[in-house]
Amino acid sequence: MAKKKAANKTAESSSADKAANKAKPGTIMNSDNPVIVPDTSVIVEGLISKKIESKELKLKTILIHEAVLAELENQANMGRETGYLGIEEVKKLRDISSKQKFSIEFRGKRPAEFEIKRAKAGEIDNIIRNLAEEENATLITADRVQGLVAESRGITTILIEFEKKARKIRLEEFFDDTTMSVHIRENTVPSAKKGQPGKWDFVTISRKELSREEIREISKEIIEEAGLREDGFIEIQRKGSTIVQLGRYRIVITRPPFADGYEITAVRPIKKMTIAEYELSEKLKQRISVQAEGMLIAGSPGMGKSTFAQALAEHFADQEKIVKTVEAPRDLQLPDSITQYAISHGSSQEIHDILLLSRPDYTIFDEMRNTEDFRLFSDLRLAGVGMVGVVHATNPIDAIQRFIGRIELGVIPQVIDTVIFIMDGKVSKVFNIKMSVKVPSGMTEADLARPVVTVHDFETGKLEFEMYSYGEETVVIPVKADHSSPLQKLASESIMREMSRYSEDIVIDMVSDNKAVVYVPEHEIAGIIGKKGQNIDFIEKRLGVNLDIRSKSSDKDNIKKDICEYEAQIGKKNIVFFLMEKDKNKDVDILVNGEYLLTAKSSKKAIIKIKKDNKIGSIIIDALNSSEDVRLVC
Repeated sequence: MAKKKAANKTAESSSADKAANKAKPGTIMNSDNPVIVPDTSVIVEGLISKKIESKELKLKTILIHEAVLAELENQANMGRETGYLGIEEVKKLRDISSKQKFSIEFRGKRPAEFEIKRAKAGEIDNIIRNLAEEENATLITADRVQGLVAESRGITTILIEFEKKARKIRLEEFFDDTTMSVHIRENTVPSAKKGQPGKWDFVTISRKELSREEIREISKEIIEEAGLREDGFIEIQRKGSTIVQLGRYRIVITRPPFADGYEITAVRPIKKMTIAEYELSEKLKQRISVQAEGMLIAGSPGMGKSTFAQALAEHFADQEKIVKTVEAPRDLQLPDSITQYAISHGSSQEIHDILLLSRPDYTIFDEMRNTEDFRLFSDLRLAGVGMVGVVHATNPIDAIQRFIGRIELGVIPQVIDTVIFIMDGKVSKVFNIKMSVKVPSGMTEADLARPVVTVHDFETGKLEFEMYSYGEETVVIPVKADHSSPLQKLASESIMREMSRYSEDIVIDMVSDNKAVVYVPEHEIAGIIGKKGQNIDFIEKRLGVNLDIRSKSSDKDNIKKDICEYEAQIGKKNIVFFLMEKDKNKDVDILVNGEYLLTAKSSKKAIIKIKKDNKIGSIIIDALNSSEDVRLVC
């Protein structure tokens, strides 16, 4: 009791000097009290030994509570680097105590297991405060909450506040302007990937092999710096591994027993791009800006997925959209207007609640790895949040397949509408996902019709994959390109026999089951059509196929026609198709779900107008509104 009264009296007498007890960033103020009690925060950061060696701190005795050692031991047993750092600091203090002429004493009782587990709730901090109070010693801490609580109890306290300023660390010496990633492993020569996504070389960057101790020192420096900097985070810390985000660097540290040796892998983006630099088609730009709200960005590791996601996030932000990200770790380099959430520091439920309450227009999920991530993405998308997910995949269809088994097949088109595949830092392929009830390709019986998820090439509209339930299995079937149905083959043969009566030089292109383009020499066209079209009408009735007779002589008329890129706009009176400049003044076939509808000629401005108030206009409007396959063939 006498000691407590003395401590309180001392605290009262020093209340006027409270400002002196708050150290400036990066410095420590000497206390008149020669006895100090450090807490875990200053031990882990190695601050006491640094200040003693620099003669900024003079003392006679350091009292270390057994609770500090117990907490450090617990962290080390859990494989956390902070535990090892703290234990090494205690060893260092013992080594320099004889040289600097001060003593180290261990006091107190080792805390119980439940107290160690409750360390984050302040149990260990309270035990350390009690020791400082009982011994009338000065508490030294780098924890603001610990300092405030101690001062409120009248305990003489020195609070060290760090200046959160970046400094160059040894790891950065391994990087230059072209380095994508650095790979350091004990007893080997450091190496690096240099170049750009898809075009890089794996080279050695030093002649000297690094020992385990050297790599541990580099690891220690990284973790210390992460605790000091505002742009530094220890994202994930497990037994045997630590993931750190330090500025632009994403760093993975592994150690025994998880790995067979100490290893550091550091990755850094070498280029920041904007959406404009990706040279996207106007059709895709329109899709991203207006319609795509369930988007996947897929690609192999190192191909530039996150770079594209970063450009997309900034594009949405520039459109005055509210954008947030979910990351593990937080390695996207984004402006301050975009909030970045770390799922490793929360839970899926917390992320779910926060995003639904904050109502962002778009959420970038970088990267989705496990079932919980895919289900969170799906749940948020179904709740109406615009979602962009980043996934690892060796080809575009694999990105969609990763959802199979995690959510119902029929829900996939409601969760994902667009897949953008990145290869070598560029957009390589774009898929469009729809749902329809149909007979799967390759099947012929009408009673085999079922719900089918269809995957189309976004730019051409060509069907590439179908997903459907077959028995108890979900199958993904590629649809062969240039696949002609038996009916089309039979029709082509019949047309060839009929037209051979009029010409020996014929090429037939089956546009659909009921439409064909027939290419013949220009001088034979009049004879085939006949007076007032009577001859061609007779041929069409006999074959049951619409024929479009065209000249072979012109270079612009090819045997195989190309799919036209277009943007459709439904106006007050007309449906307007805006084509590419190269498709002006061309005859264009319009097909809906593979069925020929009509042929129209594009204007000199590459525009086609079709009136709304007729049967054909109604069919096109219904198809466009229901996202059916409307294809223009030039």
